[in-house]
Order: sequence, then structure tokens, then C-alpha cells
Amino acid sequence: MNWMTRLRTLYGIDLKMLAMPVFIVLILAMMVLPLPPFLLDLFFTFNITLSIVVLLVSSYTKKPLEFAIFPTVLLVTTLMRLALNVASTRVILLEGHTGPDAAGKVIDSFAHFLVGGNFAVGLVVFIILVIINFIVVTKGAGRIAEVSARFTLDAMPGKQMAIDADLNAGLIGEADARKRRQELAQEADFYGSMDGASKFVRGDAIAGILILFINIIGGIAIGMFQHNLTAGQSAETYVLLAIGDGLVAQVPALVISIAAGLIVSRVGTGEDIGEQMASQLFNMPRALGITAAIMALLGFIPNMPHFPFLMLAGSCAYLAWWLSQREKSRKAAESAAQEVVPATLNNGNEATWEDLQPVDVLGLEVGYRLIPLVDINQDGELLKRIKGIRKKFAQEVGFLPPAVHIRDNLGLRPNQYRITLKGATMAEGETVNGMFLAIDPGGVTAQLPGTPTRDPAFGLPAVWIDNTLRSMAQVSGYTVVDAATVVATHLNHILQMHASALLGRTEVQSLLDHIGKLMPKLVEDIIPKVVSIPIFQKVLQNLLSEGVHIRDMRTIIETMAEHAPHLQDSFELTAQVRTALGPAIVQQIYGYAAELPVIVLEPELERVITQTVGKTNEAVGLEPNLADALVRHAVEVTQQQEAAGLPAALLVPDAIRLPMSRLLRRLAPRLRVIGHGEIPETSTIRVSSILGAST
Repeated sequence: MNWMTRLRTLYGIDLKMLAMPVFIVLILAMMVLPLPPFLLDLFFTFNITLSIVVLLVSSYTKKPLEFAIFPTVLLVTTLMRLALNVASTRVILLEGHTGPDAAGKVIDSFAHFLVGGNFAVGLVVFIILVIINFIVVTKGAGRIAEVSARFTLDAMPGKQMAIDADLNAGLIGEADARKRRQELAQEADFYGSMDGASKFVRGDAIAGILILFINIIGGIAIGMFQHNLTAGQSAETYVLLAIGDGLVAQVPALVISIAAGLIVSRVGTGEDIGEQMASQLFNMPRALGITAAIMALLGFIPNMPHFPFLMLAGSCAYLAWWLSQREKSRKAAESAAQEVVPATLNNGNEATWEDLQPVDVLGLEVGYRLIPLVDINQDGELLKRIKGIRKKFAQEVGFLPPAVHIRDNLGLRPNQYRITLKGATMAEGETVNGMFLAIDPGGVTAQLPGTPTRDPAFGLPAVWIDNTLRSMAQVSGYTVVDAATVVATHLNHILQMHASALLGRTEVQSLLDHIGKLMPKLVEDIIPKVVSIPIFQKVLQNLLSEGVHIRDMRTIIETMAEHAPHLQDSFELTAQVRTALGPAIVQQIYGYAAELPVIVLEPELERVITQTVGKTNEAVGLEPNLADALVRHAVEVTQQQEAAGLPAALLVPDAIRLPMSRLLRRLAPRLRVIGHGEIPETSTIRVSSILGAST
């Protein structure tokens, strides 16, 4: 058992805990207590050694947080240099008249060996080092640390949301999330500390200049008036000692400043600086070859030093040749591996994970005659329409739908297309490339020759015509669209009908990221602290399933934040959000009309439904025959409203709005069900039809 272990065992002393306090006390002691020249040499040497260690550690770190203690190291080394300056100044002024080695051998060596004993040269070298340290290295490192700290703090909300999203999606565990949050906080603290610590280095450079001139002026005065030296003797002795003292402090300071620059200017790639240099700077044969040619041309210019230019040109040329040969060998080995592996291991038939393709959220399959519509090389018109549909959907509904994955399907008829949602077929139709579909919206004045059909999106009667009849069809009252528009309209209709199914967790997270840029404080304070992401997603899906747009995210989030603490059911939260969005819902149905023609329930039927539903959100439990008659009448009333040019909207009490919507949604999807609480106070209600009056 060694003595360190005995101390820890007998007295419970942890030397690691004592190391830093003792070191700080020693630094303070150097400022107050006089030090003999031997200890000055020892401490100056330790200062130089420590600065080299810090520089090398900075060079080998792969990311700044691996050297998170660096701002503290910067402060401590700066204090140690200042303490040594104070101690050496005391010795120089007290004992400088005795000889050049009065302040120790280290200062004497820097004063004579590095600058040749010439105090003018030493003064110039010292000033140059200070300028390099103060204006170039320290200023640049401080600016990088300041900008990095600002950018890191600005990016923190987005990074925290990404961590929460990965946690909620199950991609990481609670421990990993906690670790990533801790690293994020450490990164912000590190750059903030570096921004402040860089000011210590700048102050150290200024203090070095002041200490130099204090030593020179004070030393000359002391030599002349206290030790009876001539002005020349005093200047030669004290100026050299002051310059040696300044250089022995500024050289480690410059090394530490370079280390700070290396730390804050790193862009993490999982490699240290040496590996990054080798892999990024000297890994392009073409650049090295051109450099070799330029250096060779410079080397052949008359009166130029030929040997160094030609030597470096030859080195660059050899390195370019070696790198190109290594690249050729690597490509040849990869080609050989690709040829051997399928023949020996895979045998051309073995299944791999690459064979497992994820199901497309939204897909469009086309027959072979429709391929020109979606071929990017043929400037497919349908591709442009789909981009416009997604953009318009995002602007109207409030979120960006998934991308449409398009592929040809030889199993379809030549002119057939199929729209899929999560692998399931949602709709099919046919369109004829090169022809136009004339749709009869009602009230056309003439019949057109062509192939009768139905509009795939809405089932209206239509006829396929060629381009020569297009003008005639428009004059006769038909709506004429081309083949790409037919598919695009059908796709847009499917998007609107299944908007709730398209809003997955990925889309919700992307929506929150977008809102977080516009309203960062709102999202940060509420989601997921008050409202969890699954509940938030479910409320949005409930709104979309009933055709309510979710563009007004501010109102949606604020309403959920208000009611979420005492309402945990997503349907109850949806009802509160619908009430808050009432004016927008009514405007979406009726436009800007002040008078709202609505459909209402027959009073007795409304009473029966209210008693049946009670306070639950379950479906209406009516007697089957009555329920069937109610649904049939709802379809009839909807058609009557639409025939009269009026919106089909059923106004019911808030307590039964959701059950009635569920009952009518499947067989009467165009009938919108709204509650009394969703009607704005400024709107006037007019009963245009009564549902259930004849049931």
C-alpha cells in the first residue's frame, strides 16, 4: 500500500480534490512571497510544459466537449503566468544589478539565446508575439467562441424538441435522452465559458505589455539611483531581463491561445485534427498535381531559389501519384469484391434486408400508357400538378402531406391508375393521355360525341373527347380538363378525404419544428410539457377527420394548453378546440355570409338523441329502423341543400355533435355537423331544412 492510499484510507483525504485548491493557493503565494531564482526556473519550465500539454491535448480531441475543462484551464494558466510575472518582476528589480542571471537561468536564456543579447531585437520580437497573440489568435478564437455560443443557444429549443421526438417515437430510451440533453447543456455552457475565458487571454496580453514597460522604466531608475549604475549599464541589464521575462511568459501564452483557437474552430467529424488534415487537405491527387506544376514553374524562373521550389514540386508530384495509385487499387478491390460476393455467398438468389421495402404512405400506380405523364425525362405534366397539389394542401389544410411515390404497374390496364394509402387501395380510375375529359356539371346545352364515362373523383357524368371538340364543349357548358388534371383532381380529393390518416408522427414533428421557428416560446412551454405529442396528434386527427383545417395552430395549442390540465380525453379536448375555432369552421363552410342557412333536427328527435347519448361521446344508440331512416333522410336533405346552392350543415347541440357526426359521416360524408357553441355571435341563423320531420 503506497503513501497516497494510506492517506486516503487513514484520513479520508482525496488528493484529487485537494489538487486544484492547493494549486490556486500556490499561485496566490507567488504573487505575495519572494521566490528564489531556482523556483522561478522551475515554475517557468512547468508553465512551458503545461502549455505544450494543453496544445497537444487540443490537437487530439475529436470534439470540443472532450476537453470541457479547457475554459478553466485557460483561466488558471493565465493566472499562473501573471503570478510568475509578479514574482520575476520582484526579483528583477531587487537583484537585477547583480548580473543577467539574477532572475534565474530561464529568463537569462530567453534574453540572450533567443534574441542574441540585443535588447532592441528582443523588444521587436516581444511586440510581434504580443500582436500575433492579441490581434490575430486571441481575437479570432474569441469571435468564434462568441458566435458558436450564440448559435448553440439559438439551436437549443430545436435540438431539445428533436430529443423529445426521438424519445416519444421510441427511437431512444430515457437514459439516452437524458445523456443527450446533458451533452446539449454542456455544449452551451462550454461555448459560453469560452466566450468569457477568451477575455482573460486578451487581458493577459495587455498586462504583459504593461509589465514589460514597468520593468524597463523601474529597472533603469533603480539601477541609476540606488545602485549607481550608468544609464547605459542600467538599460542593458534591466531591459534584457525585462524582455527575457516578457518572452518567457508570452511564448506559453501564444501556445495556449493557439490551443483555444484549435478547440473552438473544430467541426466534429469523429477525427482529430491530424486525421482531418490528412483525409481532407492532402487527399485530392488533382489538387496536389496542379500545385506541383505551379511550384515547378516558379522554380524555373531566373534568380529564384531553384532547389526549395523544385524539391517541394517533386514532393507534391510524388504524393499526387501515390494517392492516385491508392485510389485505383481501392476501386479495383471493391469491383473484385462485388463480383465475388454474389457468386459465392449470395448466389444471385439469397434474400437480403434490401429486399424489404417500407410501405409508401401515399402512392400512385399507373398503367404503361400513362407513364409519359409521370416521366421526368418527358417533362411529365402530372409531376408538376402533384407538386402544386401538395403545396396548396399545405396552405389550406395546415400541414405538408407525405410525398407521393409514383411507380408503374404492369398489372393495371394501360390507362388505369390507382391511389394507395399505406399500401391499401383508396381509389382507382382511368384517364386517356392525349384526350380531354368533358364533365357535365349540370345544365349543359348539347351532347358531345365521344366515349361516355364518369368523373373518377366525384362521379359526375362525363365524356372523353379529342382536342378538336374542346372549344365546343366549353361553349356547351362542360368543364374540360386534360388527362393529368383528372388524376391530379382525384388525388387531391383523396388527400382531402383522408387528411387525418396522412398526419402521422413524422408530419406532426415536422409541423412542430416549423411552428417552433415562428413561435418558439409557445411550443417550448406547452409541448410536450403540458400536452403530450400523442394527444396533440390525436386532436389534430380528430379535427381533420371532420374536415376542419388546422392552419390556426396558435389557437389550437393555446386552447389545448388551457384545458389539458383538467381534460385528458382527446375527444373532449377536440370539442374545446372546435369551439375556439368556431368562426374559422363556419367561414370554411359558408364563406363570408352573414346569414347561415342550416339544417336542424326535429325537436322530438333531438330530445330522444340527447337522452340516448347522455354525457358520453359514444355513437347514437337509436332503434335500427329509426337510425336507417334518419341517415336516408340526411342524404336527401344534403342533396336538396346542394341542389339549392346552399352548404349542407347540420346544427345540433354541443352535447350530441360528435355522436351525430359519427353516425352520419359514413353514408352522408358531405353533411357537416356543427355545434351551437361554434356559431359566431355576429352570425344570423336561418333554418332551411329540418332533419327527421318525416321519419
